[in-house]
Amino acid sequence: MSRVLRSIDSALFPSRLAGLKVLLAAFLLFNALVRVALVLLNGDPGLLLPWRILPAMLIGALFDLGAATFFLAPFALLLACWPARFPRALTGLFALLLLPLCALMVFVGAAELVFWNEFASRFNFIAVDYLIYTNEVIGNIRESFDLPLILSLVALVSLALSWAIVRRAATILAAAPGAAAVRLRAVAIWLLAPFVAFVALDARFKEFSADAQLNELAGDGYYDFWHAFRTNEIDYDRYYRTLPLRRAMFELAREIGPALPFVETTQLPIDREIAGHGPEKRLNVVLITVEALSADFLSAFGNRDGLTPRLDRIAEQGLLFTRLYATGTRTVRGLEALTLSIPPTPGHSIVKRPDNEALFTLGEVFRGKGYEPLFLYGGYGYFDNMNAFFSGNGYTVIDRTALESDEITYQNIWGVADEDLFRLTIRELDKRYAAGTPFFAHIMTVSNHRPFTYPEGRIDIPSRTSREGAVKYTDFAIGQFLDNARTRPWFRRTLFAIVADHTHKGRGRTELPPENYHIPFIVYAPGYVAPGRVATLASQIDVGPTILGMLNFSYRSRFFGHDILHEGARHQRALFANFQTVGYYQDGIVVELKPNERYRVVDAATGRRRADDALSAQLMNEAISYYQVASFAYKSGQLKR
Repeated sequence: MSRVLRSIDSALFPSRLAGLKVLLAAFLLFNALVRVALVLLNGDPGLLLPWRILPAMLIGALFDLGAATFFLAPFALLLACWPARFPRALTGLFALLLLPLCALMVFVGAAELVFWNEFASRFNFIAVDYLIYTNEVIGNIRESFDLPLILSLVALVSLALSWAIVRRAATILAAAPGAAAVRLRAVAIWLLAPFVAFVALDARFKEFSADAQLNELAGDGYYDFWHAFRTNEIDYDRYYRTLPLRRAMFELAREIGPALPFVETTQLPIDREIAGHGPEKRLNVVLITVEALSADFLSAFGNRDGLTPRLDRIAEQGLLFTRLYATGTRTVRGLEALTLSIPPTPGHSIVKRPDNEALFTLGEVFRGKGYEPLFLYGGYGYFDNMNAFFSGNGYTVIDRTALESDEITYQNIWGVADEDLFRLTIRELDKRYAAGTPFFAHIMTVSNHRPFTYPEGRIDIPSRTSREGAVKYTDFAIGQFLDNARTRPWFRRTLFAIVADHTHKGRGRTELPPENYHIPFIVYAPGYVAPGRVATLASQIDVGPTILGMLNFSYRSRFFGHDILHEGARHQRALFANFQTVGYYQDGIVVELKPNERYRVVDAATGRRRADDALSAQLMNEAISYYQVASFAYKSGQLKR
């Protein structure tokens, strides 16, 4: 074994190329320290148990080694080709080139800590998306953290790291270059190494455990970012488990309608007639989508901190759905589910995909009934393609550009304070009422978002203190909005629906822990909707059909969701995803579908894998049918109106 190691050492690090060993060791050690920092930031001491952390560190080192080859190849070329008569100049040039590499290492390490703190994950598609919206992201960082201090620390650590590497490698760099043939052979290996790493490394290597956090620790920031960039668009039929399309159609038809004998069909099962359960109630509808409002912020779900007194009161006076689950972890996923009533297919939300105009939407159903669909947003609607998506699907889009500067009480990088958005909403709804136009207004709030800033004096938690403060401020703003709405003539004939876009939580011990997708859904319409609670397991894709059902609307549907109060009780299920892994939740069991046709069927309570029995097989087929048919319907254009 020692002879093999010596042979590798002499092949890769002959003469002054041995300086690469110092650089490689520093790169591997620094990234190992980043992993330890992520564990400490995670707050779970159980991750530090040797039999848990050591496999993650070893697998992570493999990814780090692959990433290092891309950085070391240019240095290998420099050391192999530099003439022997200028050793001091070589050391100086080595140090000059090393400094930006060290700065990159330290900056990426700091960025990973920030990203992990927000999303409990290594770099993923969110990090790739954020490259597009640099103004918002940089602004968010500036408002959330002491950026000059962070950059100063990055600079100091980079200088210290660079100095330590140069000091250690200086003697080696001053040595004789050695035989040309040996150097050329070594540099050829180093130049080939990045290509080998590119082909050999696979994201599946880090999935060694049932604990999703351990698997994330085994990753590498550089590799994970590149992998997310390459897989931003994922073809379901190519990469995931499928059924014959006709069989998938049949399985979904059984989900949506009554149990049927198997009949091969190519008709899209979501294309169906929905009959109202009584005379139509032509109420105005205001759908408030609250940024990152987890269910456990509300007292109805056990919170005892008094963060949502107004929402708690509305939940008591309205109809509270206690087992609703978001489809994803980002706003665009929530908007997709609420607007299109479609499962979260792999890759980007449809809100951000090409050819996403003229789709069958919740707004389209209202438009067909003579309503004007509106989308109101407190930020700039170009963010996450919201303006293009909603305007391309028949909504009137109103964002912060509709406010004059003297109408803005407070703003941060994400948008105006929620109270300003709601004042704008009141103004716009007053206009529609005066014109005699019934309205469907979909509102998207922004204040419950890092840096968690809002106007002072509204609540008893100072601005910029915590997420809890932002939650309480948003609750205040919603309460103020409803108080103002009560003074309007349109209030008594308006249905208000309040739901979250997603929770504030990242990953848990499993890929798709249901508790991390649990959100509140409240319907409030005094005189029309009786107070109560609904404990039916349901998905965010069911919100739109449920609102339409409460209005007794008859319409031709192409929604994957159903009316929770009617069809929902017959078959209770939820669907959620974290970009590449899509899931199906029913009867305390989660089916996880992953790229390369991988899957897991796990017990939601324990996270343990279930046996491949008849129940697992049936739930697997149901899960596949939702995602396969949804992907097919979108790609084939059958979701167009």
